[in-house]
Parts: sequence; C-alpha cells; structure tokens
Amino acid sequence: MSGPILAVSNLGVELQRAGKTRRVVDDVGFALAPGEVLGLVGEAGSGKSVLARALVRAISSPLEIVSGKVVFEGKDILSADRRELMAIRGNRIGFIGANPMGSLDPRLSIGSQIVEKLRSVKPGIGRAEAREKVLELFGRVRIPSPDARFHEAPFQFSGGMMQRVMIVDALVSDPSLVIADNITQPLDVTVAAQIIRLIDDLRQSLGTAFLFISSSLPVVAQIAERTLVMQRGRIVEEGRTEDIAANPGQAYTRTLISRIPPIWNNVSAPVATEAEAVLKIDNVTRTYRVRRRNTFNGFNAVKAIRGVSFTVKARENFGIVGESGCGKSTLTRLLAWLEQPDSGCIAFLGKDLSQLSSRSLTEFRKSFQLLLQDPYGSLPANMPVQRMIEEPLLIHGVGKAEAARLAQEAMAEVGLSMEFAERLPVGLSAGQRQRINIARALVLKPQLLILDETLSALDQVEQAELLDLFTRLQATHGFSYVFISHDLALVRRMCHRIAVMYLGRIVELADNATLFEHPHHPYTRALLSAMPTLEDNRFPRSRYLLDGEPPSPIELPSGCSFRSRCPRAQGDCQRIDPPLLVIDGGNAAACLHMHEALTEKETADVE
Repeated sequence: MSGPILAVSNLGVELQRAGKTRRVVDDVGFALAPGEVLGLVGEAGSGKSVLARALVRAISSPLEIVSGKVVFEGKDILSADRRELMAIRGNRIGFIGANPMGSLDPRLSIGSQIVEKLRSVKPGIGRAEAREKVLELFGRVRIPSPDARFHEAPFQFSGGMMQRVMIVDALVSDPSLVIADNITQPLDVTVAAQIIRLIDDLRQSLGTAFLFISSSLPVVAQIAERTLVMQRGRIVEEGRTEDIAANPGQAYTRTLISRIPPIWNNVSAPVATEAEAVLKIDNVTRTYRVRRRNTFNGFNAVKAIRGVSFTVKARENFGIVGESGCGKSTLTRLLAWLEQPDSGCIAFLGKDLSQLSSRSLTEFRKSFQLLLQDPYGSLPANMPVQRMIEEPLLIHGVGKAEAARLAQEAMAEVGLSMEFAERLPVGLSAGQRQRINIARALVLKPQLLILDETLSALDQVEQAELLDLFTRLQATHGFSYVFISHDLALVRRMCHRIAVMYLGRIVELADNATLFEHPHHPYTRALLSAMPTLEDNRFPRSRYLLDGEPPSPIELPSGCSFRSRCPRAQGDCQRIDPPLLVIDGGNAAACLHMHEALTEKETADVE
C-alpha cells in the first residue's frame, strides 16, 4: 500500500480517579510506514504502554480515549464497530508484551494455544493447516525441535524461548503491524540481543512493521530507524534514531542519554583497595534432584553450583554476571544462607555459617541483608511503609519507640519523605518500592548487602538515581555489596571486581578495567558484544554474539562446558574441563586457549 500503514493524530487519553482527571496521553501524532521499525522511548510512567493499548482501543475505565484518530490501513480504529475491531486486533495488528508467562494458560501446551488463537481470528483455517503454520513459525524464530516443543507447556520454556513463542503468537495471523511493548526488559543481554536480531530478520523477510517500545534508548537504537521520545504523555522529540542519540534536541532526551552508564568512553573504573575479607566462598557446590519426566521414582541431578570460590573485601563492590540459568540466583540463596551448600564453606566475618547455632545465626543475619528483584512481590500489600521498615527491628527485639525513630531516619536517608509513612505500597512506583526495601535492610546496620537483580525492573532514570543512592550509602556506612545482575553497564559503573558465571561455574574473575577492556574468556566477550550501548562496541555482534541457549545443567557437555557454543573450541576442549587459571594481578579465566583467542582478536582490531 502507498502511504503510512498507521497514522495517529491528536490522540488523547485521560485517567479519571478520585474525582480528578489527568491526561496520560496528550495530543500524540505520528505515522508508521509499511515494513518500518519505529521506536518509542521514555521513562516509566511516561504513557508508552497506555499509548500502545489505545492504538488498538484496548482501554477500559478509569482510562478513556477522549480525542484523536488512529487510522490503520485506511480504517479509523477509534470509530470502528465491534466486528471491525475484532478483525483488526490480534489479526492485522499483533501484540507482544513484557510478561510472556502471564499471557498463556499454564495448563495447556504452547502449540495448541497458538493454533486455537489462529483459528479464532481466521475461522476458515483447519486444525492441520494451522498446526503446520505454527510449526513453520517455530522454525523461523529458531525454537529448536519444533515438533517436540509444540506439545510442551509454558513452564518448560525459558524466558527467552517464551518470548520467541509470543513472537509466533503475534505473527501467526500474518499481521502487517506488531506492537512490541518492553519485550527485552526481563531478558538477559544475550537473549535480548538474539530477540532483537530475530525481529529485524522477520521484518526483512515478512515485511511486517513494528512499533518497538522500550525505556532504554540503547535498546531501541539497535533496531529502530526512527524514534519517538515520550515524556508525561506527549511526544517531545521525533527523528532518525542515530540523530537523536548523537544530537538530542530536547532537554528531556539529553537527560535520558546522560543517565546511560558509559561502557568504554570516558569511564573511570572503580578500583579496589586492600582490605580484610568480609565474605569468603570456598569451593561451594549445590546440586538439586528433580524428578525425571514420565517416571515414578527416577531423578536427575541438576548441578546448579560447581566449585565456586571468591572473596569480598570490606567496602568492596563485587559483581556476578551471566545469562539466565548460569546459577546466579542459586548462589544468591546460598550467600544469604536461605539454602545450605552440599559442600564447601561460606564464611562471613571469619565465621563458617554452617558452624553457627540457630541463635547465633539469627543475630548474624543482621549483618548481611538481601535485596530482591521484584519490587512488587517483596513487600506486604496491606502494611504501611513505616511499619514495614520497623518490622526487621521489632523482630530483632528493638523497642517500638526506638524502631520508629530508626525507621524514620532510614526513610530520610533513602529519599522517602514522611508523607509516605502511612501509605500502602499500592500506587507507589517500582523505584519507590525499592527504596522501601533498601530502608528495611539499612535499619539493621548491615556490613554486606546482596543485590539480586535489584534494579532490573526499573527504567534507566530510576536505576541511575538508586545507583547514586547506593554510592552515598556506602560512603556513609562503609558496607560491601555483592551486585548480581545481567546488566553489564550497571556492573561496569559500580563494581571493583567481577565474576562471570556459566553453567554453575566462574569462568572469569577480573578487576573492572581488565574485564571490560581485555577480557580473556570467549564467553565474557560474547556477553560484552550483546550489551545495548550508544557507543561503538569493541566486541561487534557479527563476530562474538552467541546463538541459542546454554546446555541443560542436567546433561553437561564433557570437558569444557562452554565448548558447545565456543567459536574457539578445539579437540582438547572435549576432554579437559579447565580450572580458573591465574593470569596476572589476581585475574583468572577458565579457558585452555585464551591467549590464542586474544591474539586473534587483537590482530582483527588492528586491521
């Protein structure tokens, strides 16, 4: 068709609550060409997701569309009757959200659900034809063994594979437009990079247009030709993505870009100082028994943690990075002593935690606190904010008056005014909720904070504010951080030393500058290549980005566990599982051919 496939003009959406009216989408207009990828970027609460729903008229009370036109393929969606709307929504316009697990019935197989969706929007298609269509798309989005996985339930898919399933769900009806709303935010960097590359391939092969929504401009810059910048419901800047990134015209856009942590340009990497060890992990292992499918009493061993060792010094920030399934979350539970290792030693302040009595351990727990990823599920919904912050103190025997005083001090320190004291969590932003979690940990005066993906649910503005807060708190209180994340940009800014995990093992351990500028393990270079950044990536994706997912921890490859994905694997990699080999200055990597790979990389960079 000639002209835009989607033309939006003067679109307005209002929120009506408690007798007050607020514009959450205000006079928005833009056009999207056939086969184009248009980016939409803005911080949380800017109105991006409301706009996405308004485009397909999926708006309900207390939201209301009050003005504008949304013309799709020549038809105004806002004036369409119900039958016309159903012919467009889910058929000509597909939608992919950020929560794939919440989009499907957990009781039914993946394939059967997508087949039924296709037959509901295209009643003339038979079941066999629909099944073939779904299997073809499974292959296109690179889901391995499509016939077998067609019959599996959602819980049997990883987060990255589930997002591929949702892409199939959106494309199965051959739409001309797909709205992708924050689809990479919950994914680790390698999977997110694979998904973006996949969408670009599908756009080129199928001619589908995409509205790609994200809170991260570096993510949008990887795929979108043009970008809209949204602030408080209005489009404040529009243009070619590379022009906006290089020369933003609006103060808000410049603020968004300034909050992006640099990776290589003008970086002052944190440098560790010599200090006593606060936490020492020595050869820790953890294996789970899981029931073998279709058997009564058969079990498999999942080797989640395999011989992990490291130390964390006083006032040090120690980072742990890796893909989903590498063992980060299991290691978190072990460090917080929520689970005990099968073997090895975890010592805090020189004391082996396994040797402490129950009473001593309870007292010791005040000194190491865990901050979780989910700012919504980690707080009780029916408890006022100040009461939540007092709770840890009351558990440890502090009097009510003293607990109230300390809670109020902690609230002030994390940037929560007293007007929050009697409020419930409902209505608070993700960043405000995480400040409550930080205050809950802070009141116990810990010496170690374990941050398990604590910032991953936040947009870049909120992340930057909390990183500044963590820095100020450390300067004041002198505690150490264990910073567990899949976001290498955050780790780059915060951490003195970093461990890279793969399939339950540390494959590289290095100081900040060495890891980002001269990584020794091929897996580390693959992670760096996948990072979304506005800078020139020193590790281009065409050379280093991995395909597929790690092997199952139930069936580990012989020899080096990374060899099945390694571009440098050789014959001895099938026989030898390399330990961490010390390189220099305490840096180490588990690779038999690290020096050969480095020589080749350096030669390529010079060329």
